Amino acid sequence: MLRTYSGSCHCGAVRYEADIDLSKGTTKCNCTFCFKARLWGAIIKPDAFRMVGWQDELSDYSKPGAAVHHIFCRQCGVRSFERGHLEVLGGDYVTINVSCLDDVDPAELAAVPVTYLDGRHNSWFSTPVEIRHL
Repeated sequence: MLRTYSGSCHCGAVRYEADIDLSKGTTKCNCTFCFKARLWGAIIKPDAFRMVGWQDELSDYSKPGAAVHHIFCRQCGVRSFERGHLEVLGGDYVTINVSCLDDVDPAELAAVPVTYLDGRHNSWFSTPVEIRHL
């Protein structure tokens, strides 16, 4: 069911609202960036995402030529969402780090479907051989 969630970084400088249907699933990826940052994402369209606080506290990391902008708080360093453009995902998208949602119940997260992505081997729509660490 579609619901509006509030999310933030650790220090609260970056705050947003996102309309997410967690029952549609989330992703965990084993690419080097997502693995190190421990991203657990829910992909939504940009019109379902709204900044509500301190947009000037955002910083952006992106590999040269990459389609993804990893957005993080300048103060605490937490990456609560990212933006990108991939045709395979229907163009522009926002990935919400569900661990940064402030008003989600842990039991709700425990029930959310997870799709595992093998980004480490550039086989994004395949499940990695090992997922227990993700």
